[in-house]
Amino acid sequence: MTDVTFDAHLIDRLRSAQHIVVLTGAGMSAESGIATFRQGPSALWTNVDPEEVATPKAFGRDPERVWRWHLERRDSMAAAQPNPGHIALAELEQHVPRLTLITQNVDGLHRRAGSHNVIELHGNLLQARCATEGTIYDTWPAPPPLPRCPECNALLRPNVVWFGERLDSALLEQAQAASFDCDMLIAIGTSGLVAPAATFPMNARAQRALLIEINPEKTPLSRHVRYGFRQPVGHVLPALVAAAWPPSARALAPLGSPATIKT
Repeated sequence: MTDVTFDAHLIDRLRSAQHIVVLTGAGMSAESGIATFRQGPSALWTNVDPEEVATPKAFGRDPERVWRWHLERRDSMAAAQPNPGHIALAELEQHVPRLTLITQNVDGLHRRAGSHNVIELHGNLLQARCATEGTIYDTWPAPPPLPRCPECNALLRPNVVWFGERLDSALLEQAQAASFDCDMLIAIGTSGLVAPAATFPMNARAQRALLIEINPEKTPLSRHVRYGFRQPVGHVLPALVAAAWPPSARALAPLGSPATIKT
């Protein structure tokens, strides 16, 4: 793997940033072995029609099939481990005054890596929620036949956003507000095609935030960013954090005290 180099302007901006927004998509978790939706032979929608397993109508028609498909994905996600990119983001959060992590992924790997301020726009497949009341559960009785809410006995469903459903309005509002407030936005492994997440970098750009993209492939966002890195995130992010906060500097100041490690 070729070494990554960063210019002084990028490192200075990273060290002085007051609010960094990180937007992650399926490419973020690909290095953890989780299949993307559309790219490659193992892509999810290459092998199954989403209308059959990922819509409210599909759940109403055949909830057992929908649960069976989601449980297979859930098992693979539970077995996956955060990659060096996930770990580096959790470390970055400790060095800056504020970091908002907006993810389109439903695998829960950011939280498992140690990130705290995470907005899971599309939900979390490791959770279930009541199809009637919306109560979220981290654990629940597994099928067969079908899991039910312990409070009202309604069916539980995977806690993810399906096709044809709206995003949680409160989470969307938080994400939009963060994108307008940040002074740096880092887009990682996202195609830049899925709204409303695709609008967040442009919100940040309108406020003169520094835009950075980490993605092996060019995307519609690429022409708008100041810095674009075409290497894997697990290679770029750890190197970027280490360049801004070398181990020797970290030894002189506790994590979470960025003002004391500026140079």
